[in-house]
Amino acid sequence: MVLFMEIFTLTILIISIICLDISNKVHILNKKIMCIYLTFAPHIFLLGYFFSEYTKVGQEQVIGKWIILVEIIFFIFYVWLKINIVPNTKKQIVNTRLKIMVGGKRLVLYGLYVTFVQVLIYLIGFKVVQDIVIPKNIFVIDTIIMLMTTITLLANGMLRILCTSRRLSIVKRYIVAVMVFIPIINIFIMLYACHIAKIEYDHECYKVINNEARVDSEVCKTRYPLVLVHGVGFRDLKYINYWGRIPKELIRNGATVYYGNQEAWGTVEYNAQDIKEKILEIIEETGAEKVNIIAHSKGGLDARYMVSKLDMGNYVASLTMVSTPHRGCKFVDVVSNMPNKLYKGVSKLFDKYYRVLGDKNPDFYTASSQFTTHHSKKFNEEVKDVDGVYYQSYATIVKNIYSDYVVAIPYILVKLTEGENDGLVSINSAKWGEFKGVLRSKSRRGISHGDIIDLRRDDYKGFDVIEKYVEIISNLKNEGY
Repeated sequence: MVLFMEIFTLTILIISIICLDISNKVHILNKKIMCIYLTFAPHIFLLGYFFSEYTKVGQEQVIGKWIILVEIIFFIFYVWLKINIVPNTKKQIVNTRLKIMVGGKRLVLYGLYVTFVQVLIYLIGFKVVQDIVIPKNIFVIDTIIMLMTTITLLANGMLRILCTSRRLSIVKRYIVAVMVFIPIINIFIMLYACHIAKIEYDHECYKVINNEARVDSEVCKTRYPLVLVHGVGFRDLKYINYWGRIPKELIRNGATVYYGNQEAWGTVEYNAQDIKEKILEIIEETGAEKVNIIAHSKGGLDARYMVSKLDMGNYVASLTMVSTPHRGCKFVDVVSNMPNKLYKGVSKLFDKYYRVLGDKNPDFYTASSQFTTHHSKKFNEEVKDVDGVYYQSYATIVKNIYSDYVVAIPYILVKLTEGENDGLVSINSAKWGEFKGVLRSKSRRGISHGDIIDLRRDDYKGFDVIEKYVEIISNLKNEGY
């Protein structure tokens, strides 16, 4: 009768705990509970052996004893499934991707905890109970269960992080995936992955809170529509946006966004005409008197020429230029000194390729030579700022040659000849109109020529490129543009 009451009480207790957990009134996956659970659960087989061997009961109570054991195993198995399926039970102000990722972080940390604790148990625990005879097959099975428990936690956690983290590039994912199999080193690799997941999660939470705070404020709803003007070598494609995640965020905060739609390797003069036609279309479509232009790299030169030489000053309220080479690039001076026949031969190949991509009149030879310091000096003498148009500019820099492999070589050339730069454009060359300063990050990477347009759709420590553009547009709004 006593055993029956014990079984009944245990059954009610287990069912109650599970029901309360499912209804989120009790959190079984509390960290303190998990520390105890993950210490003993991997040895469920060994504990079951001790329970059956050293619990003295009568013959008629054997069935009751096994019922109790089965109920305990069932509860342990329930908790184990929940850990691996929904390791993060708290309500979060994030999306499903981030919940999976931060759950992966927790699983990896649980796995490392199990590894550390079980090593201590095997080194210390079994010396304490060395007088107790444990059959070899029981010990082997217990060890296998413990190893499978640890591997499952670590593998599940790492897969979640590798599959959901946006801060881990393809190269980093590959390196992490390979090095995670190297003993000792893999501990640091997994901790690194957890660190990346934490930073990304915190960053996204900050963005959600920030967005909710200004949900109805329309901080980017400027008086005039925005026209985003791309740089050299790219086009405004429908499904691959040159500006990454930036336009979507600006629109979400009230901005009206259009694109310049000029050619990838058109000359400044040719592209200026394309942008002019596009702006006139926007003005006719929206009824706006003017537009605000946000231009990157060569797009700033195209826009300046259009405003000054194509009589568009009355239709442009402001021109914001980011990393635009107003004074040219000295490394282009070096490249342009190659034999003219070779230069023209390379140019023809580029022109042929970009015609396939959509350029109607690509002119690599002329367009690239417009980046030389000699041409830029002449350009600045002829293309004057127009009264009534607000000109402002920004510069960015990378920290060293390893910051961005895409611009590593030009970075060295510009660094040696002009000083700090973003991999293509020096600080001095980027200054025009009201210079708003150099954009920097707290990381060792810095901000490259591509980072400032969200080329990789990545987030970097100490600098949020999307928020920077929200700030820039918000300032334009506050100034009446």
